[in-house]
Amino acid sequence: MNFSNSVVAITGGSTGIGRATMDLLRERGATVYNLDILPDGCAGDFHIACDVTDHASVTAAVDRIVAREGKIDALFANAGVHLFANLEETTFEEFETVLSINLKGVFYTLKAVIPVMKNQNQGVILLIGSDQTLIGKGRSSVYGLTKGAIGQLAKSTAIDYAPFNIRVNCLCAGTTDTPLMWKAVARYHKLSGLPEEEIKAGLDQAQPLPHVARPEEIAKVACFLLSDESSYMTGALVAADGGYTAQ
Repeated sequence: MNFSNSVVAITGGSTGIGRATMDLLRERGATVYNLDILPDGCAGDFHIACDVTDHASVTAAVDRIVAREGKIDALFANAGVHLFANLEETTFEEFETVLSINLKGVFYTLKAVIPVMKNQNQGVILLIGSDQTLIGKGRSSVYGLTKGAIGQLAKSTAIDYAPFNIRVNCLCAGTTDTPLMWKAVARYHKLSGLPEEEIKAGLDQAQPLPHVARPEEIAKVACFLLSDESSYMTGALVAADGGYTAQ
C-alpha cells in the first residue's frame, strides 16, 4: 500500500492505535496531520492542537489542513476514551465526557471533513469502533452505547455519500494494549482487588488468538481500510479482535 501524495487527517494520533497508524502511514508515504489535544513528540508542524469536543476547534484544524494542502484524501476518526463502569457506577460527568469525545467528536469531525471531500468528489473515512460495536460487555454501558452508535453512523454516512465517491467504514478493534486499556485495568483492579498482572492475563486469554492486540496490528488493518486496496468496501463494520466476536 503506497500513500504517496495522500493527505490524511487522524484524530487522537498521539497515542495508542492512532499513533501506530500515523507512524505506519508516514512510513508508506502519506502526509499525516495529527489532530489531538495531546502533543505527539514528532518534529515539524503536522500536529494540530485540537479538542474534538469543540466543533469550532475541529473546524479550524480541518481548515488549516486544507489551506496548506488543498485537500484531505483520508480521515481516521480515532479519538476516544474508555469507561469501565455499569450504569449505576457512571457519574453524570463521566457520561457527558464519554459521549462528548466518542460520539460528538466523531460527528463534529465528519461535519468538518465531508464538505471538503464532497468538493473533491472523493475521499476515504474510517471510524474507530470496538468489539462493542458488534456485541455487549459488562460494565460498559456508556462506552458500548457510543461504539454501537458509531457503527450505525458509519453505515448511514456510507450510504449518504457514496454518490460523491466517499467511502466510510468502521474498524471494530478488540482489546488493544494502549494507555486506555491500562486505565481500564487499573479501574478494575481498584474495584476487584485483583492484581493488574492477573487482569491482563485474563484479557490475553479472552479471545481465540491468546493475546490482546498490539497497536501495530490494528494499524495494519486501518491502513488497508484507508487505502485503495479496499476500494469496494463501504459501510462495513470490520472486526480486528483476535476472534473475540466469533465466539
